[in-house]
Amino acid sequence: MSTERAVAANLLDIQAVFLRPEEPFTWASGIKSPIYCDNRLVLSFPEKRSIVVDGFVKLIQETYPDADCLMGTATAGIPWAAMTAEKMNLPMGYVRSSNKTHGKENKIEGKIAAGDKVVIVEDLISTGGSVQGVVEALRDAGAVVLGVVAIFTYELPKATKTFADLNTPFATLSNYSELIQVALEKSYIKEADLAKLNAWKQDPNDESWMQK
Repeated sequence: MSTERAVAANLLDIQAVFLRPEEPFTWASGIKSPIYCDNRLVLSFPEKRSIVVDGFVKLIQETYPDADCLMGTATAGIPWAAMTAEKMNLPMGYVRSSNKTHGKENKIEGKIAAGDKVVIVEDLISTGGSVQGVVEALRDAGAVVLGVVAIFTYELPKATKTFADLNTPFATLSNYSELIQVALEKSYIKEADLAKLNAWKQDPNDESWMQK
């Protein structure tokens, strides 16, 4: 089984991902969504956690072989960056969403030197907005951001645009398209749900998907 399928199956099996096209979730942004993803739950399952860490090691070695350092996003990317860096024997740190209000008022935690080639580790890519500040902070510190890795992406067009605007590539262990196919095979969803699920991905702000 491919890593994409294995990760998708694991997310569904431990209910880190819920698909509910008939009763949409409401995100903090107000978007109505047929999917809710909480990859933090994977941390509680050692075997499934190992699949993610091993997947990150392989993905980084293949996609960003020149990486000098891994930087997690606060807070969800921190444990994944730490475990992956340990396995790869690489330095690791993380980037806060905002500067500390005391001490040295750091935004970047960990040692970064000008010219260091960094890979950012995230758990989930939705619109890419949460990664933007991380990329900018690392570049301001003189680091070379090779790219971003994440467990899962919703494959939203807005994320593609965000990363293109940042001139930053990203790679993920699994994705929305793979997940809904695995969900169908495992009978988590019905064939009739696919129209809604596919329409939502094209434009989450267009709530007409709920009428499909």
